[in-house]
Amino acid sequence: MATFKKFIALCAIVYGLGIAPASAASIEDTIASLVKANTKQKIQAVKVISASGHDRAADILQAFIGSKLYYQKSDKKVVIIKKAGSTYVLYDPLTGKEIGQSKKSKIKKIRVNNRIRRTIRGALGGLTLLSKNPLQRMKAAEAVFKTASVSSIPTLKKALERETDAKIKAKMKMALAATELKTSKDQAVRLAAVKLLTNHAVPEVRALLGSVSAAEKDERVKEAAVKALGDIEASLAFWNGVGTIFQGISLGSVLLLAAVGLAITFGVMGVINMAHGELVMIGAYTTFVVQEVFRTYFPEAFGFSIAVAIPAAFLVAGAFGVAIERGIIRYLYGRPLETLLATWGLSLILQQFVRTVFGPTNREVGNPEWMSGAIEITGGLVLTYNRIWIIVFSLLVLGLLMLFLRKTAFGMQMRAVTQNRAMASSMGIKTGYVDALTFGLGSGVAGIAGVALSQIDNVSPNLGQAYIIDSFMVVVFGGVGNLWGTLVGAFTLGIVNKFLEPFAGTVLAKILVLVAIILFIQKRPRGLFALKGRAVEN
Repeated sequence: MATFKKFIALCAIVYGLGIAPASAASIEDTIASLVKANTKQKIQAVKVISASGHDRAADILQAFIGSKLYYQKSDKKVVIIKKAGSTYVLYDPLTGKEIGQSKKSKIKKIRVNNRIRRTIRGALGGLTLLSKNPLQRMKAAEAVFKTASVSSIPTLKKALERETDAKIKAKMKMALAATELKTSKDQAVRLAAVKLLTNHAVPEVRALLGSVSAAEKDERVKEAAVKALGDIEASLAFWNGVGTIFQGISLGSVLLLAAVGLAITFGVMGVINMAHGELVMIGAYTTFVVQEVFRTYFPEAFGFSIAVAIPAAFLVAGAFGVAIERGIIRYLYGRPLETLLATWGLSLILQQFVRTVFGPTNREVGNPEWMSGAIEITGGLVLTYNRIWIIVFSLLVLGLLMLFLRKTAFGMQMRAVTQNRAMASSMGIKTGYVDALTFGLGSGVAGIAGVALSQIDNVSPNLGQAYIIDSFMVVVFGGVGNLWGTLVGAFTLGIVNKFLEPFAGTVLAKILVLVAIILFIQKRPRGLFALKGRAVEN
């Protein structure tokens, strides 16, 4: 009898607190109550649904936060909707089964505001912290960090004991520390939380410690938060600098690929080729065509498409280059203005040719799996695989090109023509043959640049126009025809641009770099590394 009375008393207490037992019936009643609930009641309902342990709890909360939780006006039944054309397909929240369809006029959305969304995110985080999917656990830890709900602490501690992935475990520790810092009343616990958060130099922790240091009343906690904030800001500044340098080297590698072919033709032949950017564009479209072939006929081998696109782009762009030299350039040697105008007109023709064949819109060029993703480093620094590969690729292309020019008979002939055309001709070197193949080589390298650019930029008829001016700046700044100068010039301009952009903006940064190069050329007309040759001597 005494036991029965205790049970009745406990039920009365639970009822008085307005907390329903976590049963199938209670969750059904809680969902039904959302129809007429105010914000406070909806938040309480979210907590009840989250704590119910029901298999569909996460799906219900996802529908709620995604504004897909409605009720039928006729019988007030709560449903999850999915739009299909002009009608709405209705699903039962607890079973997930389709129960019919309705017009929009016959259903009404259950409203959700930012306060409710914050509560739902925290609840969803708690529900998925123990998921078997690592990605879901990571997202759950991030959600708990943002909401810092005290109800998530037991689940977080349990998840930490089970977690084996180091990155996810670190994120969970960060979420636990943030939650304890915000909700705990124990000074020692909060100080330990600040100490742990100091090891996570990311913008989110900086924002959290900034708010704590501004509003905290406990002097010891405030002092610890201020010190931790200073350490994190110093660490973030360092890693931001590293990130800027990486971005600058990444931009420099793109400029290097785009300019190195121009350095060859400009250095050996003295030709100002305004169609060089379109040869880069042709390389990018060759990559698109190769990938389309792989998508259609060899989808399982798509990862090898770039390996095929590189030689294909070199050959296609190189063939265009030889045709341009034999058909136009060779008749205009010694007339730089006419050459400039002819190649500029040719660039417009090539752009229109590509528009006619492929259309004016951007074309999709995909990243192979081994070029997708990124390396996340402390301090919020993220290094993407595609840019890392392009940096390595640009240096590899430059190294192979230098070996070719120094160790092959044709490379020796090219250098001979560069240093003294008349003497090279008198020694039996066919200068016309060298000119054609040199122009083809420079154009082929431009095509390879197009392969790289297709992985980080839109492939469109205007692709080359974005890099032609920068390519000329790199060549002139580094020293006409000097590959080492092209390397130094490309990376210097890339890094300087990236350091200027946060203060001056992208356009003004380019203008400032251009002005600086003009002033530099006034003092050193031959660039950083002067190279004797026909173009310089004339």
